Amino acid sequence: MSVTQSDELFASLPSGIDICHQTFGDADDPAILLIMGLGGPMGWWSTPFCELLAERGFFVIRYDNRDTGRSTKLRHHTVGRTDIVRAFTGLPLIGRVSVPYTLGDMAGDAIGLLDHLGIERAHVVGVSMGGMIAQTIAIEHPDRALSLTSIMSTTGKRTVGFQHPKVFPVMLSSAGRTRDSYVERSLKGSKVIGSPAFPSDDVMARDRAFETYDRGWTASGVTRQMLAVLTQPDRTKALATLDLPALVIHGLNDPLVHRSGGKATAEAIPGAEHLEIAGMAHDMPAQLYATYVEAIARTAARATSAAADDSPS
Repeated sequence: MSVTQSDELFASLPSGIDICHQTFGDADDPAILLIMGLGGPMGWWSTPFCELLAERGFFVIRYDNRDTGRSTKLRHHTVGRTDIVRAFTGLPLIGRVSVPYTLGDMAGDAIGLLDHLGIERAHVVGVSMGGMIAQTIAIEHPDRALSLTSIMSTTGKRTVGFQHPKVFPVMLSSAGRTRDSYVERSLKGSKVIGSPAFPSDDVMARDRAFETYDRGWTASGVTRQMLAVLTQPDRTKALATLDLPALVIHGLNDPLVHRSGGKATAEAIPGAEHLEIAGMAHDMPAQLYATYVEAIARTAARATSAAADDSPS
């Protein structure tokens, strides 16, 4: 089956943010909005993965978050290392640090992109930080989300979804000032958070790291996104008010966002499906694409069924 893939396009939002995006499939099909995690450009939703979703009858949208890839960089907002440390330790921020933007602002970017594309409602799928943004969309813009899929993410509650100490040296290390140093640091990080049961191809991992850097990777952009994550609210109570089909996917071997984050998310959302995968860590191995796509399609079908039940007979 041949899948139509658009060129990369830009949506200029009223906020002044330009969002680079790309689509797969037929615009008349139900839309799926894919939201990537910290520092990840839209290409981390690989083309084969997007094509699999499109083949299941979805209009697939992937995009670069602000401060990532070819979307707007907010370089005029500077964040210091002490700001990150203060936020990570939970010390008071008011009056001491200016947060450039919040996860709510990033959710607003996603809604602005849907507006630009003329899409009223979409199935929302997010991974890691993208899962936090997807949850925020469902909470703050409930009329725009048909279903919610949150992958290897958490609720914002500090006592769940925590990091294993082994990830700190890589997280806090410098990526250097060159393309090659960034790639080498990226590969080291992939080894730490990669899925032990589903190893990635080293050549493909290196190529992806080069592509990420070349699309416009900036250390300051990642830092601003990290501050938005570290200062996020606890969404547990708000998640309990959601009324839509929801799926929570988490790896049992995730060192970056402990599986307790996925468990707490699934327990908070009424009727959520909780899919835990042995041997999966904090990545999306190609070996699991069929599993992800089947689960996402199953969740979307629940939304279709619910809509049919609610329609006048």
